[in-house]
Amino acid sequence: MSQHPIGSGNVRPGYDPRLANEDLAPLRKQKWTSYNILAFWMSDVHSVGGYVTAGSLFALGISSWQVLVSLVVGIVIVQVFANLVAKPSQRTGVPYPVVNRFLFGVKGANLPAIIRGVIAIAWYGVQTFLAAESLTIVFLKFIPASAALIEPTFLGLDALGWISYAILWVAQAAVFWNGMEAIRRFIDWAGPAVYVVMIVLAVYLVSQAGWENISLNLSTGEPLDLWASIPVMFTAIAIVVSYFSGPMLNFGDFARYGKSFEAVKRGNFWGLPINFLFFAILTVLTASATVPVFGELITDPIHTVERIDHWFAILLGGLTFVTATVGINIVANFISPAFDFSNVAPNRISWRAGGMIAAVGSVILTPWNWYSNDEAIHYTLGILSALIGPLFGILIAGYYVVAKQRIRVDDMYTMSETGAYWYRGGYNPNAMWAVAGAGIPTIFLAIVPKSLVFAGLVGAGWGSVSDFTWFIGCGLGFALFVLLERRRPSVPTWDDETDGVSVGTSPDVLEGSPDTATASLEVAAQGANGGER
Repeated sequence: MSQHPIGSGNVRPGYDPRLANEDLAPLRKQKWTSYNILAFWMSDVHSVGGYVTAGSLFALGISSWQVLVSLVVGIVIVQVFANLVAKPSQRTGVPYPVVNRFLFGVKGANLPAIIRGVIAIAWYGVQTFLAAESLTIVFLKFIPASAALIEPTFLGLDALGWISYAILWVAQAAVFWNGMEAIRRFIDWAGPAVYVVMIVLAVYLVSQAGWENISLNLSTGEPLDLWASIPVMFTAIAIVVSYFSGPMLNFGDFARYGKSFEAVKRGNFWGLPINFLFFAILTVLTASATVPVFGELITDPIHTVERIDHWFAILLGGLTFVTATVGINIVANFISPAFDFSNVAPNRISWRAGGMIAAVGSVILTPWNWYSNDEAIHYTLGILSALIGPLFGILIAGYYVVAKQRIRVDDMYTMSETGAYWYRGGYNPNAMWAVAGAGIPTIFLAIVPKSLVFAGLVGAGWGSVSDFTWFIGCGLGFALFVLLERRRPSVPTWDDETDGVSVGTSPDVLEGSPDTATASLEVAAQGANGGER
């Protein structure tokens, strides 16, 4: 196990090998600072997918300034929920699939892990495809003969697209293979590097257009008056939250490395509302400047760089967007399924093996066939967030309301029938029913209304409910789990115990213990006052 660079977990005596390896055990050291968290969100935000999704909001009929407002409001909501999901993992030092064991049972936790793993595979494929498009533009500019590879196609993608996809696939796998420390170093500079290029692109386009020709009332859809635009802005906010719903749910996998919960929250503040406000302004200004410069509104930065038609702009822009998208893909869609699939069989599937399962699955899903236009983007986000929302609601309800921020860490690593989280055969029926009760109707709402709109059977307004599936699923999951636990309590609360119990309301943990879980237990037991380590 020591050969796995992600490791650094303390596999304590008594941990069952069917539930623990160095990747999944509580961390020995938590070293990430607020800047590392900021860099994580920079990589998450500054991807081609982020710009394309933000640009797709123009198609709703709202103007540029309303797109800006929707982006900022949406990201503040993301910040609140990211803080909520971060705490249980940061305090216990364990990744998301392990945290779920106290809710779902030591066996039942595989359900949310597999669901999240499949979602991450889908996003991994989408982001790799979008980055491959940037690389394809570079090939066409500097190797004109490569245009001949556009004609032959296989499974909906041309040969040049397959080559670009394969190059990015291998490059991402290589970074991932070198472990978490290499990934941390990569994202520390990848996000800021993209900022430099986007600022240069925005300044260039605005200078070409002239500031007086920049309008904040542009949209690609039918313009709406103020009152008609308000509900559409709510839809845009929901789309923003849906786009980040995956990274939000995955965030515990990274928050576990934070040196303190306060450091994580500071990183979230700078990485989400502050960083995203700047990102949103750049996106809106760049898109608005394309009208006077190119004669049409272009919301895809790849196509914007392509239209500049200068070899240096295409090379710099293309490679930068590739770097940015590799960054988000590794941190958001590679690491998390690696943990998820390793959690299913820790003694057989290493963190690396789990990641490679995700990488292969991303090709099988052929993302280029279902993420190619604004309607497809919104439809896809609705379906994926319909699966994520219930899992999020159950986790928040379980940790903050039912368990009262108290987890017995060691019991998440035992298959003993007397363990606190064994429940019924390793499964908590309340959690399983909550997933089904919240997930099935939410998926129905994600698929049926927009399908009826596409078929012309109902008006377009009916399809907007599909954009709110994350909120609906999250609310249903939260309410159902609390209700079921009130009627038939299963999750222990440890109200009168401190021995071996991690308490989220205690001060941040201290150094000097063999792992962060032990430190948090000591603080809770002794009532010590600790600061940042």
